[in-house]
Amino acid sequence: MSRKSYTIIIIALCVSLVMLLASGCTKKSVKQDPSMKSAEELAAEKERAAKLEAEQKERELARLREEEAKRREQEAFEKSLAAKKTPGIEGEVYESKLLKRVHFDFDRYEIRGSDAQILKENAAVLEKFPAVKIQIEGHCDARGTNEYNLALGERRANSTRQYLLSLGVPAERISIISYGEERPLENAQSEEAWAKNRRADFIIVSK
Repeated sequence: MSRKSYTIIIIALCVSLVMLLASGCTKKSVKQDPSMKSAEELAAEKERAAKLEAEQKERELARLREEEAKRREQEAFEKSLAAKKTPGIEGEVYESKLLKRVHFDFDRYEIRGSDAQILKENAAVLEKFPAVKIQIEGHCDARGTNEYNLALGERRANSTRQYLLSLGVPAERISIISYGEERPLENAQSEEAWAKNRRADFIIVSK
């Protein structure tokens, strides 16, 4: 083979090699940049961002609704209060229709089953308003001596207090006092009147 033929072959090989290298470079140049994101990835990110924003808005709305509910509860509580003067207690104290009295059987101080639910409701009110402190008043009907009824009234107030403590109300929020037969709701001498007078009342001493 002549030198000219060798030269042609070498040139042809060089041209092929150059074309091959150029082709490889072209392929590399069109290869996707790892830092670039596909349309699907961008859409997914947008969807995640929108979902996160919606969740944040929902949490904020829930917080506002909770604050509004607490505000309304506080307003309802304030409206339920009736100021009163009580001998032996300095300053103004309050009665609230949200704290309901309980009653007792004759010569007994145990919490009746029918009154347990009332005390649970009272405990729920106290849980909502943790700044409130109460005094439980124990009362009796007119039968029995003053001394006996004062002691019985104290036992009634204390059993009421113990029931509230069992429901989780802190002890430092509850004090007790007995008035015995001194403060009847009804002055009539009848079983109906006596039943009303055998009770424990709730007075708010701090709110």
